[in-house]
Formats: sequence, structure tokens, C-alpha cells
Amino acid sequence: MAKILCVGIATVDIVNEVASYPSEDDEIRILAQDKCRGGNAANTSVVLSQLGHQCYWAGTLVNEADCRVILDDFEHYQINYKYGQLLAQGKVPTSYIILNQATGSRTISHYRDLPEYHFNDFININLQQFEHIHFEGRNVEQTLKMMAHVKAQFPGIVISLELEKSRDNIESLIKYADIIIFSRHYAQTQGFNRADDFCQYMGKKYTHKIIFCAWGSLGAAAIFKQNYYWQDAYLVDAVDTLAAGDVFNAAIIDHQIKKKTIQKSLANACKLAAQQCAHKGIELV
Repeated sequence: MAKILCVGIATVDIVNEVASYPSEDDEIRILAQDKCRGGNAANTSVVLSQLGHQCYWAGTLVNEADCRVILDDFEHYQINYKYGQLLAQGKVPTSYIILNQATGSRTISHYRDLPEYHFNDFININLQQFEHIHFEGRNVEQTLKMMAHVKAQFPGIVISLELEKSRDNIESLIKYADIIIFSRHYAQTQGFNRADDFCQYMGKKYTHKIIFCAWGSLGAAAIFKQNYYWQDAYLVDAVDTLAAGDVFNAAIIDHQIKKKTIQKSLANACKLAAQQCAHKGIELV
């Protein structure tokens, strides 16, 4: 078991389940609705906790009614959130999600009225207690300061970084990460339509980084020191693809902490992500 800090967002997800995705200006019936905690870093910490690790979360919340949804879930999964910043005003980030029963796809509209987590809050954390710190690739200016601080003051801590979306100057974060987990969406925004092409390109730029890239229903790839790895996806009837990427990330982190090979890490991550897609929620089965 490792002590892990996850830095990033926690949200309230309002999930509306429909028979099929609506056309513009349609009026459809919602078949089921759920209100739950979400957010990339928060999801990753919850999965890591289920895998036996001691997890802490750091991010920004606000003292309002919807915050209880997040905190109750953290407490259920034994996520320590004492390093989070609780503000007096604002609105908890909220994702409105359409879950398509026909395909398992999810479409997300996100509302945010809350400052991002700040470096001044991060440096008050007792970081030396952690073996691993995972950063969500957002809030680039402040996250860059956090990652640089970890590497300068605590070089023995392994840093992983998720890059899901393309943001201004986001690649600057890679300098301080040991493990980078890219999404297919990110690769495609950079002009790549094949996982191997993307990994080979990134592997040449960042020779000493361990690079993973999830490629959805096809599988996932990795590269390290010019050695390329691939794992086919485990095929399931998708019920809910929400948070599959976060499950994949957590599984990679878990196996890398356990010093498993890159190939075994890929296989484990693809398997757990597929299992998640076969049922609702991120309760491991």
C-alpha cells in the first residue's frame, strides 16, 4: 500500500440516462437520474483507494449544499480531503451528463464558478509523507509551480500526470512528470490518428519519461526508452463509459507503484477500464 496525493478537480455529476442521444431541439424523457461525485482527480483517488492505497485529495471546494455529495463520497471511500481548500462563496463545479443507453457514450456540459487550487495552498502540505503524487493536467500555471516544487524539494517522490485535454502551455508540465498518461482525445488534437505514431513522436521528445496513451475501445499504448508496447482492449457490452479513463489512470498508477512491467500495467488498466464500462459507477468488481 502506498500513500498517494491526487491534485485536481472534484465535481458534482448530474447524470441523465436516456434511450438514445437527442437531436437538436428535441424533447425526450429521462429514464433515470443520478447525482454523484465526479471529477478526474477525485475519481482516480477513489479507484486507487479501492485498490488498497491510502489516498489524499487536494483541490478547491465551496461551503454549499452540493459539497456534501462530494465529501460524503470521499468519506465512504476513505479519501482524506484535509488538504483541500474550502471557500465560503462560489458553486461546486457541476457536470451535466447525458448517458446514452444505446451506446454507453456520455456527453458532458460543465459549469464552474470556483477558483482553481493555488500553489500557496499546496506548499502547506506535508509532502514528504507521500510516495506518489498524481496531477490532473489543468490549471497550468499553478500546477507547474507545484510540480517544480515537488521535484526540487522531494526528488524521491514519483509524479504522474494526466493530459486529457489540450490547454495553453500544458506540455510544459511534462518536464516534471515521471509518468504521463495521455488520452486519445489529446493525441488527436495534436494531429495524430494512431496511438503508435503519437507514442513514437512523444517517446523521441521525452526519452526518459514513461508514456501511456489510452485509445478507447481499441486498447492502449505505451513507450519508454524507444520501446513500444500495445494492449488490445477487453471487449464488453458498454453500459457506462463515464470515468473509464480515470479507472485506466488509477490502474496504471497502481501497477507502476507495484513495480510491474509496462506491458502488465497496460493489460491491467485495460481490463479494469473494461470492467467499469460494463456497469454503472466506479465501484470495482
